Amino acid sequence: MSTFSFVVLAGSGDQALLTALAGSDPPVRCEGLDALRLRQDGASDAGTAPVQIVLTAEAWPAQGLAALNGPVSCVGELPAAVPPQTWLDQGLTGWWPRTVLQDPALLRRALQWDAARWTHEQALRTAQQQQRRQLEERIWVDKAKGVLMNARGISEDEAFRLLRGASMHANLRLGDLSRSVIEAAQWAEAVNRAGQLRMLSQRLVKLAAQRQAAVEVKRARAAQDEAARRLQDNLAHLAGLPMLEAQPAALRDALQGAESAWAALRQSLAGKPGLPLLAEADARAEALLQAAETLTAALEAGGARGGLRIVNLCGRQRMRVQRLAKQALLAGLLSQPERLALLPALMDDFEATLRELEQAPLSTPDIRETLGAARDEWLRLLRALRGGPGIDVQGVLAASSDALLDLFHRLTDSYERSLQLIMS
Repeated sequence: MSTFSFVVLAGSGDQALLTALAGSDPPVRCEGLDALRLRQDGASDAGTAPVQIVLTAEAWPAQGLAALNGPVSCVGELPAAVPPQTWLDQGLTGWWPRTVLQDPALLRRALQWDAARWTHEQALRTAQQQQRRQLEERIWVDKAKGVLMNARGISEDEAFRLLRGASMHANLRLGDLSRSVIEAAQWAEAVNRAGQLRMLSQRLVKLAAQRQAAVEVKRARAAQDEAARRLQDNLAHLAGLPMLEAQPAALRDALQGAESAWAALRQSLAGKPGLPLLAEADARAEALLQAAETLTAALEAGGARGGLRIVNLCGRQRMRVQRLAKQALLAGLLSQPERLALLPALMDDFEATLRELEQAPLSTPDIRETLGAARDEWLRLLRALRGGPGIDVQGVLAASSDALLDLFHRLTDSYERSLQLIMS
């Protein structure tokens, strides 16, 4: 006999089936389908002691029996119009003609065949699942090695040793650790790209103001086109992230808000250049800035990694330096000197964040060197803002803000690829 206990579904109305199984060891139980499902869901039988379901064709439930744990044997005439695959999909393991009820020993042997077939199929399914997990693990490990090799410029063997050592230290499977590394890199890139939206909202208007002020017009036009392409590319990248599907609706709503704000700003920038349209574009850039701030904060919270805060902080410096140059340019172009009153607070925030980055433990020699160059360029911009004989304030603002932008691009990318963040 099989090691399964028999359960005859109540309601079959077939006393011959119960009689044929009389004397089975263990004894036959007669249960309703709902009670059986509930008991197996409670894990008293499922996963530990599978049961063999036996029923007549007339008692086959409309919803099938595929979710139950164990072989399902059916006795009687099955409808010829139903394809065999349909019965298999619904959980049927074996079908036997009603004549087996006339010979209890034959019925028990038939049920043993069904139990053996089900056990064999379960073993094959388990082996396939294990092979699939091993293949998926190799894929995750290869991807994680690529992330580490790109982040630190190390060899494939060094990347693998790093992963293996970290998995042992964290008591995680190598595949799980590798997947976490990939996810950390994806979250860091997402925060970086969302942070760029803040900067680009201010940069686009700053460049439009440069063109209006006739400051390096040709270069400003080309830079404005490039900034618009980058903004659109970042939004498309963020919208395509599969990890967003598992995040709260508020994060997806924040992304939609940024997309809507960009559509409005793009419309203003496409209009005929002039001071009225420049003022309109600036107002819409402010809306995009706020939407991008909301999105970046949501991504930082969703990633749940402390290092993402540094990526966010550094990325915000890119926005501040563009905003600073924009406000100074618009103050003169739009005859709005009140904009100059906003600069001290903006400069204080920039200075405070720069000091925090200089003191942050998430650092490397390259990061410290770039921070030093950013400090020097920041002092140059401050001297230009103070004015003085022979200083081309607008020219220095344009050049220095772009130089700082490049430096903080490099810094944010370095933080994004930081080994400490990726392996956190």
